Amino acid sequence: MTTPDILLSARDLSVRFGGVLAVNKVSFEVRRGEVFTLIGPNGAGKTTVFNLISRIYTPTTGEIFWHGGAAPLALTEQAPHEIAALGIARTFQNIELFEHATVLHNLLIGRHTHRQTGFWSEVFFTPATRRAEIAAREKAEQVIDLLDLQHHRDSMVAGLPYGVRKVVELARALCTEPKLLLLDEPSSGLNVEETADMAFWIQDIQHELGISVLMVEHDMSLVSKVSDRVLAMNMGEALASGTPSEVQSDARVIEAYLGTVDDVSSLRRVA
Repeated sequence: MTTPDILLSARDLSVRFGGVLAVNKVSFEVRRGEVFTLIGPNGAGKTTVFNLISRIYTPTTGEIFWHGGAAPLALTEQAPHEIAALGIARTFQNIELFEHATVLHNLLIGRHTHRQTGFWSEVFFTPATRRAEIAAREKAEQVIDLLDLQHHRDSMVAGLPYGVRKVVELARALCTEPKLLLLDEPSSGLNVEETADMAFWIQDIQHELGISVLMVEHDMSLVSKVSDRVLAMNMGEALASGTPSEVQSDARVIEAYLGTVDDVSSLRRVA
């Protein structure tokens, strides 16, 4: 039985691709209102865990439970297109936007999970459809204001700088009104100033909107600034969990990133 503050729980997750064991018996819990971050070297299995939660992959063994409803729900029994409707939104390391649409139209696409009007009401643009359209635009404008995208509202995504497109993808995810936001490498490709802005927005999402965040991230300064708890992974396995400072000082985590003490000493001698 889970405690009331648990939003998502994973138990003994494993996934095998042919002869490769990409994730091996990984367990963790994401609490309501926290930022929980997965860290680890390339190939550690972090994004694979995201893909299991998003139902892009199916675990070979193990379970994922969603506690955002009236009763725990096994995510492994849900279809991929049903995940967003449960209250789980995601961004991707490689930006996935409609480049030949405006920022506003991309954000309105994020409202599709809340659509309640039918085909004929859309065709004849009934009063109910009109009200739904106004509500969708109001929500999109709120997110635009939150993330300071006013200047880019009517711009085509294809013409925007990379850093702005990262924010637009975050905005589209927020337009689904998630309970849990999955951020896959949110600082990837960003400069120092843009990364600082991203940290600010993640904190706003957590504290002002009350949204829980599950994040994969390499930038340890960002991890330390916004994370409540961290799980370090390597070679598909969980190494250590705790606060950012506890995990970063764990000997197993240091070895995974830098090698053994002898390896680090050798690197210093070469330098």
